[in-house]
Amino acid sequence: MKINDKFAKAYPWIIVALLWVVALLNYMDRQMLSTMREAMQIDIVELESAANFGKLMAVFLWIYGVISPFAGAVADRVSRKWLIIASLGVWSAVTLLMGFCTSYHQILWLRALMGVSEALYIPAGLSLIADYHEGKSRSFAIGIHMTGLYLGQAAGGFGATFAATFSWQETFHWFGIIGVVYAFILILLLHEKRESSDRTASVSETPRTAKIPVLKGFGMIFSNIAFWAILFFFASTSLPGWATKNWLPTLFSEGLGIPMASAGPISTITIAVSSFIGILIGGPLSDKWVRRNLKGRIYTSAIGLALMIPSLVLLGLGSGLAAAVTAGLLFGVGYGMFDTNNMPILCQFVPAKLRATAYGVMNMTGVIAGAVCTQVLGSWADAGNLGLAFAVLGCITAVALIVQLTVLRPVTDDMK
Repeated sequence: MKINDKFAKAYPWIIVALLWVVALLNYMDRQMLSTMREAMQIDIVELESAANFGKLMAVFLWIYGVISPFAGAVADRVSRKWLIIASLGVWSAVTLLMGFCTSYHQILWLRALMGVSEALYIPAGLSLIADYHEGKSRSFAIGIHMTGLYLGQAAGGFGATFAATFSWQETFHWFGIIGVVYAFILILLLHEKRESSDRTASVSETPRTAKIPVLKGFGMIFSNIAFWAILFFFASTSLPGWATKNWLPTLFSEGLGIPMASAGPISTITIAVSSFIGILIGGPLSDKWVRRNLKGRIYTSAIGLALMIPSLVLLGLGSGLAAAVTAGLLFGVGYGMFDTNNMPILCQFVPAKLRATAYGVMNMTGVIAGAVCTQVLGSWADAGNLGLAFAVLGCITAVALIVQLTVLRPVTDDMK
């Protein structure tokens, strides 16, 4: 086999490796703020209020959510390579600039800009991976990419640790510089996917052709009943997903009586490690199950949702470090099994030329739901009811599970 042939055969996994780092930086840069409140409020006094902090976290989600459908539509129509590089470069520059902020409103505006730039990445990245990985490796490849998000979330949990060791300003500076440098590396190594006549993968800089008009594309997506069901259970499970990302460090700190510098890493690492385990289980299981039963991906995802329900109740109402860590581990495994199958399930109901657009709509709905949840939980935290809120989220997840199992009936694993 020629070297070029070997490279072409290996490149789908090279794509996963390259985008894995982008995914890590994506979540690391957005997540570390959730653990740095104590360090930052010394210089920015408005952050002493949990409601103000919730607003700061929520503005990112609102902007991210509103931009996501347009980001998906753009990703279906331009070179995803350059869209990914531009997205990474901008949010990394924003992270760098946050280290120079001296007021609450400066942080607020930069978080809003970060929401715009980060929204451009996920639809483009997942669409590119789904195009390179068809059939037997799709769930696992997307799952491996998702582990980058989880590790980024865990690394972001060390924001308070770095801030305590150095300063919160230096932490933002260095995290931002890393992303800017990596954007230049991607210029050389990342390539778009081109479809050839025999549908084999090849490496190219050429954007895809025969694009569907934007309005027609949205019309096709929203006329699909199955997509509405996917949208509902994706949004419903985004509530506990964002709740754990933004408020679990606070829940652990207050519930266990430990400082945020310890609670941040404990909470984020617990979720990240167990989510990785969930992907290692859910990705291969889904890829094998779907060969025997087209609902295999749906059933695998449903198992993950079923694990999340009792874990949320235990997170909210349990007591002690053992209960908290056990619940976090159970939640992460379930969330990993669910998360690794979202795009593969979407591929069963939405054609390839509209997948980024469809995922962008899903992102919008899920993130806006997460923004509402994040802001509401800020008020609940001020009232001392944060644990109860997590238990309520378990009930919402149960409804999502029922919808997923009763409505979705795929007829193919890869809609063209």
